[in-house]
Amino acid sequence: MLDMREHNLPVGTICIEEIEIGMTRSVAKTIGDREISLFAELSTDHNPVHLDDDYARDTIFEGRIAHGMLTAALISAVIGEQLPGHGTVYLKQSLRFRAPVRPGDRVEAIVTVREIDHSRRRVTLDCACRVGDTVVLDGEALVLAPSRKFD
Repeated sequence: MLDMREHNLPVGTICIEEIEIGMTRSVAKTIGDREISLFAELSTDHNPVHLDDDYARDTIFEGRIAHGMLTAALISAVIGEQLPGHGTVYLKQSLRFRAPVRPGDRVEAIVTVREIDHSRRRVTLDCACRVGDTVVLDGEALVLAPSRKFD
């Protein structure tokens, strides 16, 4: 068996040779005021629907919501840390925002392998984020997976 540490890959990384259709991984995080504020600073997106209670109450959301891309970043966390993991290269991502995430919501990001192209090391992943039973975001990602074979 390959020792992933020899190739600077963490034990949790799943190389293309071990990836199977249907594999799934997830991460959950509560999105609070701190996360929303930090994302606003990092992204420079200071839309008041994310930051100002009074403003947000008068919008279609009737209250503050988290940035959609903050929610989507949890998908990136699953892909970059777990499936496939370190060494993965993002090639494409599609997203559909289905419902708002509000401060205090616990979001679970779930990534599932749908297709594998072993010859090109490409993996198509179904991606979704849920708050409870509600899908708040879904889409698909195409990634270049790491390999045990180091050419």
